[in-house]
Amino acid sequence: MNSSESAVWAEGLRKRFGRTEALRGVDLEVPRGSVFGLLGPNGAGKTTTVRILATLTTPDAGQARVAGYDVLRDADKVRYRIGLAGQHASMDEKLSGRDNLRLFGRLYHLPAKAAALRADELLTRFGLADAGDRPVRTYSGGMRRRIDLISSLITAPPVLFLDEPTTGLDPRSRGEIWETIRELVAEGTTVLLTTQYLDEADQLADRIAVVDTGTVIATGSPDELKAEIGSRIDVVVPETQGLPEAVAVLARIGEPDTDPVARRVSVPVGGESMSLPAVVRELDRAGVAVEDVAVRRPTLDEVFLRLTGKIEEKVSG
Repeated sequence: MNSSESAVWAEGLRKRFGRTEALRGVDLEVPRGSVFGLLGPNGAGKTTTVRILATLTTPDAGQARVAGYDVLRDADKVRYRIGLAGQHASMDEKLSGRDNLRLFGRLYHLPAKAAALRADELLTRFGLADAGDRPVRTYSGGMRRRIDLISSLITAPPVLFLDEPTTGLDPRSRGEIWETIRELVAEGTTVLLTTQYLDEADQLADRIAVVDTGTVIATGSPDELKAEIGSRIDVVVPETQGLPEAVAVLARIGEPDTDPVARRVSVPVGGESMSLPAVVRELDRAGVAVEDVAVRRPTLDEVFLRLTGKIEEKVSG
């Protein structure tokens, strides 16, 4: 894939703020009509990357194209072809949802009638028509995030940047945002998503880039990244006293990890490793009482931990 085939393309992005080197050569390729997750710990450089791609910050070095246009030479054209929903709602809470959308339409230089029609269309499409004439201050947290998200769709942009779109939302509201994102992508929108929730990236992203200390340290689909860690066999015994016997059996496969509190022994599997039925037979042959035994795939949290060496309460920055 090259820059002309990608919705978002960046090569060698560098940015320094004083003595802090925020980006140290970021490369990205985001396919059209996909969700691309940008993950990393606090201060990794994600927000700086998004700000450069959205023409809000200029890089010290490197180049980038969004929707086919150079972010430096064609900044105005880029801005007209992107939507951006940040971490904090940008609505005027004294105005109604409908008036907010009309205001955004006018800021995008739409004629008053076109802005009003677009506001009505978006409110209906995303299930907010009944609340459209209420002041935004009366909206729930989920409704505020949805109205904020759809405000970035006034011009039907082909590329949408979402910076932690579901922060602080309850599970139901998060699900509504997820469904909105899926609908947009199904219609051809490209979404670049940063999120503090790794399960969100797992659910939504077609591909993921993990950023740490200003550079991309891993790229791939969620399944590809998980495959690099591999699966594990977990054995849970009914009594802590049974752990040594379980460890002895699993040690034939690899190096076991033991969790005495959970009464669990785990071991990596893959390649020529013993199959699950074979493990069960060996445990039975050794007289090991078992409460549960299963093959467990790694979570994206575990991938993140392996790659960056840390899991933070909020994976942002």
